[in-house]
Amino acid sequence: MPLARRAVIDIGTNSVKLLVADVSGRTVVPVLERSEQTRLGEGFYVSHVLQPRAITRTAQSIANFVSQATELRPNSIRVIATSAARDAVNQSELVRAVEEASGLKVEVISGEQEAQWAFAGVTSDCLLADRPLLILDVGGGSTELILGQTDVQHFRESYPLGTVRMLEQLKPSDPPTESEWRDCETRLLSFCRKELHPRLDPALKRFAPGTVQLVGTGGTTTILARIQLQTNAFDRVRIEATRLSRADVNRQREHLWSLPLQQRKQITGLPPNRADVILMGVAIFAVLMNEFGFDEVCVSTRGLRFAAVMDV
Repeated sequence: MPLARRAVIDIGTNSVKLLVADVSGRTVVPVLERSEQTRLGEGFYVSHVLQPRAITRTAQSIANFVSQATELRPNSIRVIATSAARDAVNQSELVRAVEEASGLKVEVISGEQEAQWAFAGVTSDCLLADRPLLILDVGGGSTELILGQTDVQHFRESYPLGTVRMLEQLKPSDPPTESEWRDCETRLLSFCRKELHPRLDPALKRFAPGTVQLVGTGGTTTILARIQLQTNAFDRVRIEATRLSRADVNRQREHLWSLPLQQRKQITGLPPNRADVILMGVAIFAVLMNEFGFDEVCVSTRGLRFAAVMDV
């Protein structure tokens, strides 16, 4: 099957991401990857109104990425948008701004589609294609969990639980206090026990104990892997070879929640503009691993965008 060059721009709650890739079936070879934090969800979660400055930042970032992608002559460029866009009461303002800035239409995808694509993207990795997996995709506005093996998914859900959303709701001090961590942990435990256990536990019982591999995809696990590796470089091979034990994640959670923002910004592997939202990302992973007894999480740098370029 011949290679087709395609591009996708992903409008997230925290950042806009670009992937240009050569695609053949389920083989995706990245040519260019970029990410820019535009914080579309800033000031969003009180009124569910996207703020004008956030819309402008996002539209300009997309226009810049379209220019970069066009230089590589892809056959197509698609723009997709996730949690903040689909929850916004003024979604049309974002769509119009992006179209005016870039000339492209925006596909606002459902939470179910986002979860389905996360699974398809992660399993494009041949090392994960046939294993029973629980995929945890933590974004800025939502979190997707998908349990499946090969082409069969036994559980797939998108929840309004994300790093920017939680940061705006909890507003931790600088540095965060122990009581603020306990409040965050209590909220996440309540979510697990009320929302997750009743539906996810029966699905997990389809598999023999200890056979389901937890896989993290999205910015949080990539950052946690880079912190573990003590590198600022994006090295897909090294990152995807990383296995974070439950003890590693808990240790990182304790360390990150003990530091003021300026010190977190100095940590190798943690982009300074992610030093605030990482608190919520690591909290989600730590609580879910502890609550469901997963001993380790492996890291995938694939997911939504990989699936979006495969899907035509």
